[in-house]
Amino acid sequence: MAKKLYVGNLSYNTTEDSLRSLFSGFGSITSVKIIADRESGNSKGFGFIEMSSDEEAAAAIAGTNGREFDGRQLRVNEAMDKPRRDRSGGGNW
Repeated sequence: MAKKLYVGNLSYNTTEDSLRSLFSGFGSITSVKIIADRESGNSKGFGFIEMSSDEEAAAAIAGTNGREFDGRQLRVNEAMDKPRRDRSGGGNW
C-alpha cells in the first residue's frame, strides 16, 4: 500500500523533478507534489512524496530526514491524513 510523506524545509529552488531524483533511490515513487502559493505560483517550501510501500517510505524517511538538500536541511516524516478544506467559498456575501 502506498504511503504519503511530508517533506518540509524545501529550498524555494527545489523542483519536483529534483525531489523525485532524491527519493527514487529509496524505492518506487507514485507521486511528487511541491505545494505552491495560488496567487504567486511560488513554492511554499514543502511538499509530498508518495512511495509505493511502507518499507520504501520508512527507508526514505531514514535516508532523507535531516539531510541537506539544495542548501536546506530537510524535514521528512509520514504525512498526516487530514481531509482538505473546501476553499471554494468567497465569504458570506
